[in-house]
Amino acid sequence: MRILDRAKVDYQPHFYEHKEGEAVDGVSVAAQLGEPVERVFKTLVTKGAHSYFVFVVPVAKELDLKAAARSVGEKSVEMIPVKEINKVTGYIRGGCSPIGMKKQYATVIDTSAQLHGKIIVSGGKIGTQVELAPQTLAQLTGASFAEITTT
Repeated sequence: MRILDRAKVDYQPHFYEHKEGEAVDGVSVAAQLGEPVERVFKTLVTKGAHSYFVFVVPVAKELDLKAAARSVGEKSVEMIPVKEINKVTGYIRGGCSPIGMKKQYATVIDTSAQLHGKIIVSGGKIGTQVELAPQTLAQLTGASFAEITTT
């Protein structure tokens, strides 16, 4: 949230309870926040031929790997193993935010985000989410929008 404060962007923090050692599931987080799953987004990290890519998709949807690859000009992309998330992003599984990663990776947000005035993404640690306009998120991360999900 320091990055958001420094950038002087309009955002709203949200917090939810999480028991240590339990897996984090985006649909459950949306329920705890009392928000529809269409407005709560998860951050997924993939690897292409020579680079990593970040995709931001609704928590109840799945990343379409072929569409994701096309959106970044790759032949194919694959999800990185969970054990690599911290090394690549600086975040842990369940607390991975598209904002403030160790390195700025090419980022794509699912076009469904544009249907909402504001969306909710991870705030960078388990138990913390931030709500902001999709366009603001795109500007902060250098992201583009594309259809990258399947149900």
